[in-house]
Amino acid sequence: MKHRLTVTFLGTGTSQGVPVIGSDHPVCKSNDPKDKRLRVSVLLQWNNYNYVIDCGPDFRYQMLREGVTHLNGILLTHEHSDHTAGIDDIRPFYFKQGNIPFYAHKRVFDSLHDRFAYIFEIEGKYPGAPTLDEIEIDKKARFMISEKIVTPIEAMHNKIPVLGFRIDDFTYLTDVKTIAEEEAEKIKGTKVLVVNALREKEHHSHFNLAEALAFVEKINPERAYFTHISHLMGFHEEVSKHLPDQVFLAYDGLKIEL
Repeated sequence: MKHRLTVTFLGTGTSQGVPVIGSDHPVCKSNDPKDKRLRVSVLLQWNNYNYVIDCGPDFRYQMLREGVTHLNGILLTHEHSDHTAGIDDIRPFYFKQGNIPFYAHKRVFDSLHDRFAYIFEIEGKYPGAPTLDEIEIDKKARFMISEKIVTPIEAMHNKIPVLGFRIDDFTYLTDVKTIAEEEAEKIKGTKVLVVNALREKEHHSHFNLAEALAFVEKINPERAYFTHISHLMGFHEEVSKHLPDQVFLAYDGLKIEL
């Protein structure tokens, strides 16, 4: 039996967030709450389970804003700071629950060991540091999280492999520039697709708007939501007017159900 999945967009911004510090760009000056974008992440909820995809520098505030009081695990797409820099803020969950499961590629864990050495020390570990359960994943094998099967989907973020995830009829991809045909096949039939769309101008490591729209047309989901959006995309309200039916700009706090 499938339990209904609720997806909350915790953040929909690019690595600097929106507004960008010190920027005079009109979007950064906008008073529209939908133009305020924290670093990219989603909360997945079903049957009293809570999972988060990516754990960026805004993780603490995102958990407080959504009132999350327990966490069953975190899935990481890749090692960049806007997706992992909030790891230390899992401590309140760790103090209440014990070790927090993290699902990531071995390369990502290797990076975290270097950058957060104090968390992964075995001897003489600082008593207040959290502990992660490291669960290695890759594109080759599906895995389970609390009654649901997850299909990892590999894409390329310039030259860096990143993982997206399909759960039931929901697929989440971010930081995609290219994707192999065999990986795209894993997405076919999904009802809701979330994918990055950075801006209108081409970028070396992210889909721009035209590339994201072409990818949506190829996959042909019932609904698609764009995330990892920079201020250079433009105002949420204005950009939304020009999108095809059933394609939407996501915004922080948006909830969808499947």
